[in-house]
Amino acid sequence: MKLMAEKGPLFYALFNFRLFWFLLFRKATIFVANDLDTLLPNVFVSRLKGRKLVYDSHEFFTEVPELIQRPKVQQIWKRIERFCLPKVKMAITVNHSIRDKYESLYNIPFKVVRNVSPKFIPTVIKSKEELGLPEKPILIMQGAGLNIDRGVDLMIKAMPFVQNAALTIVGDGDVIPEMKVLVKQLGLEEKVLFFGKRPYAELMQYTANATLGLSFDQPTNPNYLYSLPNKVFDYIHTATPVLCSNVIEVKRLVEEYNIGEVVYDFSPEKLAAQIEQILSNPEQLDEWRSNCKKASALEHWDKEVQQLEEFYPKV
Repeated sequence: MKLMAEKGPLFYALFNFRLFWFLLFRKATIFVANDLDTLLPNVFVSRLKGRKLVYDSHEFFTEVPELIQRPKVQQIWKRIERFCLPKVKMAITVNHSIRDKYESLYNIPFKVVRNVSPKFIPTVIKSKEELGLPEKPILIMQGAGLNIDRGVDLMIKAMPFVQNAALTIVGDGDVIPEMKVLVKQLGLEEKVLFFGKRPYAELMQYTANATLGLSFDQPTNPNYLYSLPNKVFDYIHTATPVLCSNVIEVKRLVEEYNIGEVVYDFSPEKLAAQIEQILSNPEQLDEWRSNCKKASALEHWDKEVQQLEEFYPKV
């Protein structure tokens, strides 16, 4: 859709208006609204056409940091949510913590379908040299949403105290330009490497070469507190042990399968000391890698998709 605005309130108003008319003149048996910013026109059109509606919530939308920092805008989205959700009969979300929050708020049953990665079955795994990585332990942070409070800055500030490892950042987000400046200010150009967005298959090559996968979402807002990033499953499928922040769903997964550790102190020196201790213990790393392989046999999309196969016939 070509709209007169590309961001801000006008963008969302125009988008919802256009989406309403788009849906109104399309034949459909079921309408599926992905996240709150598409729900309002789906509610209207599904009721006008007498069709079933599924709400597929990929996050705790009204509690993302971008809205928490703008309370007036957040209230608008909360009003939309309060208007729409009582009209929804069938809903999906990405983990049990977010499901519990929505069910307690609106008394609507939500089906959990986690964003679990597919099995990693490469024909070949490239070498560090081929990927432009140094021949030393690799710490990887990855994802398309490397945004505020995802812990990128915390890891970079700890790198001066990490002696024999490189931090690889594969992906992008709104803090990355600022983080590149920080790396230059700290003189860490040889220890912190930015590779930008990569196709998924290529991203997984970097992940497979990592010694430790980092997931540092900070519990500064409910959305991150309840988050379960799919990169954690990427780490599992490449047998890359996980170092994570103390957020509910990720901590539960790491401890359930014994595939890594939780960070409780993100001061640069303490975080670096924890990483140094992990890297100096190859027996522990081998145990976590072995447990990752066991977990990957249970946590993959071919299994998780069965939740959708059970859900949609009921719709």
